[in-house]
Amino acid sequence: MSYIPTLKKQYTEEVIPTLMKEFSYKSVMQAPQLTKIVINQGVGSAIADKKILEFSVNEMTSITGQKAVQTLSSKDISNFKLRKGMPVGTTVTLRRERMYEFLEKLVRVALPRIRDFKGINAKFDGRGNYTLGIEEQIIFPEIVLDEINKIMGMNITFVTTANTDEEALALLKEFGLPFKNLKK
Repeated sequence: MSYIPTLKKQYTEEVIPTLMKEFSYKSVMQAPQLTKIVINQGVGSAIADKKILEFSVNEMTSITGQKAVQTLSSKDISNFKLRKGMPVGTTVTLRRERMYEFLEKLVRVALPRIRDFKGINAKFDGRGNYTLGIEEQIIFPEIVLDEINKIMGMNITFVTTANTDEEALALLKEFGLPFKNLKK
């Protein structure tokens, strides 16, 4: 028997029936699902110091459990001393089991560690995808405070198969994302 993440099991047993009832889907396949989670970290200061990018790659790899990839600049910007092809950030795309593992860690461990946390904003992109900005990487348990070189933020994008923002909101709420100011 193979390992099934807790949130994946919860999705098939609880989330799908709830969404089918709420949006009156006729088939299980109509229920929206999470396809991938993309985590990006812009490291603009890597232009001056290449070590910062190395630290960023190592931190993202330890947080996600998957090797982070450097992103390169697409054009020259003289005001920032930036040339085309220079490394300016890191990214990781999570799918399947690793995606559910990361989502569970984010919801149950990392988000509650944010100081004065009151919930996350419910602003979607119009196509059923959601991007969450995190200001400090130190909320993740894998990060050792003594080894931090610089406090950096990251963007976490949840890509769903939902057709509307309303369906995506219901899906992510069922997964346990703590949205604020939601009218019941």
